[in-house]
Amino acid sequence: MSVDLVAPVLGDTVDGERGACGDVNDGGEPGGSPSAPARRGSEYAELLRLVRAEGLLDRRLGYYRARIALTVALFAAGWAVFVWLGPSWWQLVVAAFLAVVFVQLGFLGHDAGHRQVFRSGGHNDLLGILCADLLIGLSYSWWIEKHNRHHANPNHVDRDPDIDAGGVVFTKAQARARRSRIGRWVAHHQAVLFFPMLLFEGAALHVAGIRALHARPAGHTRRVDAVLLSAHVVGYFAAVFLVLPPVQAVAFIAVQQGLFGVYLGCSFAPAHKGMPLLGPGDQLDFLRRQVLTSRNIRGGRWVDMAMGGLNYQIEHHLFPSMPSPMLRRAQPLVRAFCLRHDLPYQESTLTGSYVLVLRYLRDVGADRSAAAASARRSD
Repeated sequence: MSVDLVAPVLGDTVDGERGACGDVNDGGEPGGSPSAPARRGSEYAELLRLVRAEGLLDRRLGYYRARIALTVALFAAGWAVFVWLGPSWWQLVVAAFLAVVFVQLGFLGHDAGHRQVFRSGGHNDLLGILCADLLIGLSYSWWIEKHNRHHANPNHVDRDPDIDAGGVVFTKAQARARRSRIGRWVAHHQAVLFFPMLLFEGAALHVAGIRALHARPAGHTRRVDAVLLSAHVVGYFAAVFLVLPPVQAVAFIAVQQGLFGVYLGCSFAPAHKGMPLLGPGDQLDFLRRQVLTSRNIRGGRWVDMAMGGLNYQIEHHLFPSMPSPMLRRAQPLVRAFCLRHDLPYQESTLTGSYVLVLRYLRDVGADRSAAAASARRSD
């Protein structure tokens, strides 16, 4: 299911971000250096041989068994405390804890979707379906299809679903396309609104998965999704409203789902937002397509755990099936390879990455004059 990217590193920039993209356009419009023809395709094969020689693509069953057991145990413990505590405003602390556990379950589903966990595709799918559909309430099949399109064409304005315009616009063209006054106002202030809007990301993902499920033709995958998603929805709401009075139940759901969305969004946003955009005329080989559009987050093992390995976004995009605990070991090898081949290798601190993302969203949304002119033409 998963897909197996011009200049040397320069000095530090915002909060320790390293690297430069030469003439690559990262200002909300596709184009620039990536339009050069695809070339040197054998470079990725060379890198792949180096990675395989180090055993970095080998499965890590022991690690994943322990991680699955721990995450499921924390999930069960959270709900056990929820039942034991009963009606209490302390349940909002439990809601925050379960938001973190939901995201960690999402990371497991992500790894399973990329075939990182087991050798068997069926076993990976089973883990992914249980984590996503049953325990979190997200459609696994919908997410797999969407995420694979992202991996095939990261930051491509026509092909990457992760930069489709929604509450947030990611290109100046999307900003100019806003017609309503409210839409233009949100786009213009989206840098300030970004983190508050993430409070609704969890709900948006639930709804998108359910809508995709209804649109999908009847079949085995749709039946499995429907049964497990229904089981999650019924079990989740029944547990919350049977244990808590209505006001506390609503507050619990708002906190749990809101923080789930914030945590999930803060884990994925730094990887590509603010990196160069690709358009229809950009012809890049796989190596450059992935490296040019990805950013790593520096940090220790706590950052690795908090972000589920997504802080090694360059390595992950180059080798999606590489088990997440191996990404840290692959990083020095990949970085050195990129430097030898004059490829940019973008890194930032976690806080620095958010500064860059917000700055990018501000610059894209600031094209208010063009948006206003477009709106006047439509009146």
